[in-house]
Amino acid sequence: MKTIIEPFRIKSVEPIRMTTREERERLLRAAGYNLFKLHSDDVLIDLLTDSGTSAMSAAQWGAVMTGDESYAGAPSFYRFEAAVRDLMDFKHIIPAHQGRAAEHLLFSLIANPGHVIPSNTHFDTTRGNIEAAGAEALDLPIAEGKVPSLEHPFKGNMDLEALARLMDERGDAVPCVMMTITNNAGGGQPVSLANIRGAAEIAHQHGKPFFIDGCRFAENAWFIKLREDSQQERSIKDIVRDTFAVADGMTMSAKKDAFANIGGWLALNDDALAEQARTRLIQTEGFPTYGGLAGRDLDAIAQGLTEIVDEDYLRYRVRTNAYIAERLDALGVPVMKPAGGHAVFVDAREWLPHIPPLEYPGHALACALYEEGGIRGCEIGTVMFGRKPDGSEEPARMDLVRLAMPRRVYTQSHADYIVEVFEELAKRKDEIRGLKIVKEPPMMRHFTAEFKRL
Repeated sequence: MKTIIEPFRIKSVEPIRMTTREERERLLRAAGYNLFKLHSDDVLIDLLTDSGTSAMSAAQWGAVMTGDESYAGAPSFYRFEAAVRDLMDFKHIIPAHQGRAAEHLLFSLIANPGHVIPSNTHFDTTRGNIEAAGAEALDLPIAEGKVPSLEHPFKGNMDLEALARLMDERGDAVPCVMMTITNNAGGGQPVSLANIRGAAEIAHQHGKPFFIDGCRFAENAWFIKLREDSQQERSIKDIVRDTFAVADGMTMSAKKDAFANIGGWLALNDDALAEQARTRLIQTEGFPTYGGLAGRDLDAIAQGLTEIVDEDYLRYRVRTNAYIAERLDALGVPVMKPAGGHAVFVDAREWLPHIPPLEYPGHALACALYEEGGIRGCEIGTVMFGRKPDGSEEPARMDLVRLAMPRRVYTQSHADYIVEVFEELAKRKDEIRGLKIVKEPPMMRHFTAEFKRL
């Protein structure tokens, strides 16, 4: 059939509070034009993030009831550990309360001033934790990944030639090589298995460990199965195992491809580094068999990891975003092509050429979407990435608006509504004005900055 239906039934619902345009304009103004500061019950369709916003399955809620809350050695941890190791066979699995906590554990131990850590593209918390340690977070995306309108099967890939040059020229300053799958800041674009292996090989040739930020590993594996030569007949689980087989460790937010509302982990093969990480974990997160999580959360993650590799689900998941992207493209709204696995990315800089990058076209469009239809998206552009560690500012590589789809939450009628809001907004897009920042913190400013409309 042409229609790819949701491969689940809905058993429990929660209401959406309908708001008027006048209410939304007032609420956004009171929030300093920062969508993070809105109350979620004032949002009709919340596409701010797909992190921690998934609908858990009946089996996951059942697993919550079996959670053991013992301080040390709870069976919930060992079920969690086994589920992770079934897909990513690392020697040490260290739970943390979410992905940024795992990143902090890792970079607080291996990153120092003067270091440079390359990646295909670091996302915000990864970059923040690297820079907090005094190191440089360096992005090395392929050229095709910098052009939103260009069709390419693996726009999330790392530029391996650039990585090799970096290692030849500054290898002594590189404590590790990172890879983000999928490439979130690059438009949710996948990374090929060949590129993952190539990056790992370059790192290992120079005696450096290779780490994967694996938050959307299953969605990335689905794209590998669809698009990479010789992968079509393989199972998602086997592709996932091959993905992590070349890595020395990983960071993970279980709030993405484990269907959990909280949680994450740091996985390592290095015994000495793992001992340091567990010591730091006890200081900041909790005992190594719970890591800042309740036992019920560990069990929910374990169950979610068995569900995420289901091909019927992944087919539906990817098709949902492709459907919205195709409809927007037909309206003349420029989108990142091809559609990514977890979100639709709109090229705000292209659609709103009258707003200069330093007047934040991505953020301006995100605000306009909320005012027009109560949709909360997220700017991925100059607000998020334009400020440099020295306090200066320059335009980001792209100014995008990410519409991140929570897993198993919204239906096709919600998708059609999103398209309709864009259709209405297109009629007056030339009237959308830029913004200026009137208050900002020194790091990761997009979460708490306040704006004024120009």
